[in-house]
Amino acid sequence: MFKRLSLAFPPAGYLCSAVLILALGGCQTTGIEDVTGALGGKQESAAKTNDKARGRPDMDALRERYRAKPSDPAIAIEYGKALRDGGQRAQAVAVLEQAVLAHPGNKALLAGYGRALADNGNFQQAFDVLGRAHSPEDPDWRILSAQGAALDQLGRNEEAQQYYAAALKIVPDEPTVLSNLGLSYMLQNNLPRAEQVLGRAYQRNQNDVRVRANLALVLGLQGREAEAEILVKADLPPDQAAAKVTALRQLLAKKQQRADK
Repeated sequence: MFKRLSLAFPPAGYLCSAVLILALGGCQTTGIEDVTGALGGKQESAAKTNDKARGRPDMDALRERYRAKPSDPAIAIEYGKALRDGGQRAQAVAVLEQAVLAHPGNKALLAGYGRALADNGNFQQAFDVLGRAHSPEDPDWRILSAQGAALDQLGRNEEAQQYYAAALKIVPDEPTVLSNLGLSYMLQNNLPRAEQVLGRAYQRNQNDVRVRANLALVLGLQGREAEAEILVKADLPPDQAAAKVTALRQLLAKKQQRADK
């Protein structure tokens, strides 16, 4: 069924990794973890909980390293990332903010701080900080994509798309950037263009579960739920596939409820 899709996507212009965004209806937006995360099943959530439990000794050790040397940029970056990964977003912002105050010119710190701000919902501040994390003479495609994702969250979709285009000039056909760009078009309710770009991302990396989930959602929003479900279920055990299909249907139902209001 997807052979037709693979032929239908012409070339086109993250958060993210970096930072990704999604529209569930109208101009309302939500963080990508509410979408691709919602496509996970209970077993997947339990596995993440077990991973966190197994990783606790490392987290404790990292916390002690940070307390011993709070001004060390490398330790602050590592600790901030661990806090973000563990869902402690506000704490990650606080840790990285203090490090940036001590090292205002450290671009790696600024990049980590900007991503932490975006994770925490501080999108305008994240965009401004990320802009200080690189320069026009030495642009970083990951940061450009993250800036685009922040702009999308602020409703500035056309500006966001310019940042994705700049990132794609550095790394043509990078799936994570294409995924962000596709979601940006979705926010504008340009679903055919979103499908084109997300399909391109899918062609480049069919194993990225986020790209697959995003493309599936766009297909579902266009009424092509059977195709969407096939994509969501790909390469998954039956129980996980069923959970993801259920989550997808719930997302589509929420979108339809909003559209009917």
